[in-house]
Amino acid sequence: MPSVEHVEHHFTAGETVRDIVIGMADGLTVPFALAAGLSGALDSSGIIITAGFAEIAAGSIAMGLGGYLAARSDADHYISERKREQREVQLIPDVEMKEITEIFEQYGISEDESSRVTDALRRNPEKWVDFMMKFELGLEEIEPKRARNSALTIAISYIVGGLIPLSPYIFITSAHTALQVSVVVTLFALLIFGYVKGRYTGTHPISSGIKTMVIGGLAAGAAFLIAKWIA
Repeated sequence: MPSVEHVEHHFTAGETVRDIVIGMADGLTVPFALAAGLSGALDSSGIIITAGFAEIAAGSIAMGLGGYLAARSDADHYISERKREQREVQLIPDVEMKEITEIFEQYGISEDESSRVTDALRRNPEKWVDFMMKFELGLEEIEPKRARNSALTIAISYIVGGLIPLSPYIFITSAHTALQVSVVVTLFALLIFGYVKGRYTGTHPISSGIKTMVIGGLAAGAAFLIAKWIA
C-alpha cells in the first residue's frame, strides 16, 4: 500500500497580518468616531471630510512610524543579544554548554542523551549561537526589510480603514444623513474585518467579528453623544 505524504500547513505571515490588524483596527474606529462626533455638532459634510482626511494623514504617519520604530527596536535588540552570546560562547563556553544541557532537561532529555548534540554545537560556534538565541532567549532573527515593510503595511491599512467611514460624506451633503449611511457601512466593515481577523489569528471568527463591531460602534457612539452634548 503506497504511503501518503504528510504535508503540514502552517500560517507563516503572522507579522504581516498583525500589522494589517493594527492599521485597519485603528483606521476603521478612529476616523469613524471622529466623523460621528463632528456629525453630532455639524451638518456640513465638507468640514467633516477635511477633518477626516487630516486625521487619516496624521494617523497613518503616526501609526506607520510607530510600527517602524517597534520593528527597528526589535532588530537592534536581536543584534545586541547576538553579540553578547557570541562573546559568551568564546569566553565562557563551559557555562554556555551547561545552559544547553539545562534547556534539554526541560524537555525531559538527560545530560547523557544531549551530549552528542552539545558536542556538535561546540564544533560550530555560529550554529551554537543560533541555538542559544532561539531556545535560551526566544529571539528570532529579524528580516532586514521588516521595519520598512511594517511601517508601510500599517500606514496603508490605516488609510484603507479610514476611508470606509468617510466615504458616505463624500457623496452625501448632509452630515446627519451621511452619518446614518456611515454607521451601516462601517459596522458591516468592522464585522467582516473582525471575522477575517478571527480566522487568521485562531480565535472564533463570529465572536471576533461581533466584538470588533461592538467596540467600534461604542467608540463612535460615545464621540457622537459627547459632541451632541457639548454643542
